[in-house]
Amino acid sequence: PLMLSLLLQAFYGGADLAVVGWFSPTASVSAVATGSQVMQIITVVVTGLTMGVTVRLGKAIGAGDPEDAGRTVCGQIRLFAGMALGLTVVMLLAAPAAARLMNVPAEAFDETVRYVRICSSGIVFITAYNGISGVFRGVGNSRSPFLFVFIACLVNVGLDILFVGGFGMAASGAALATILA
Repeated sequence: PLMLSLLLQAFYGGADLAVVGWFSPTASVSAVATGSQVMQIITVVVTGLTMGVTVRLGKAIGAGDPEDAGRTVCGQIRLFAGMALGLTVVMLLAAPAAARLMNVPAEAFDETVRYVRICSSGIVFITAYNGISGVFRGVGNSRSPFLFVFIACLVNVGLDILFVGGFGMAASGAALATILA
């Protein structure tokens, strides 16, 4: 379930890209392709930190030390709250610089910046999902996190089709679908 969960998290950008490719112009496809890579970097960093928390929590529970387990979860909440806030601010401000750094074509630049900014406004959800999933895995439950992300992926695809195909929102619709899911 852990590997499938990680695969499904990566599927988000692919689903956005596929739906935008069906319904939107090439510049929108470029915006999603570039923007989803930026967001994937953030997700990988958060997921990596989550693995550390999962291991530490599992060790505390295995050692029969509920106080250490509690400290681990509290520390994770503080770390992820601060990280979510900091990453959100940085990404909202740095989206244009990130787009320039990735050599986004001029015709896709504004849409890429919007995509990254909309997705960045959901960083708190990325960190919350990963934090909660890390706790579940640390106590030996890897199925629930998989089910959470599976349902979110299905909702994301449905909202992608609605926002991009139905409302013609292009890359912005895909980004909105991602953070709502």
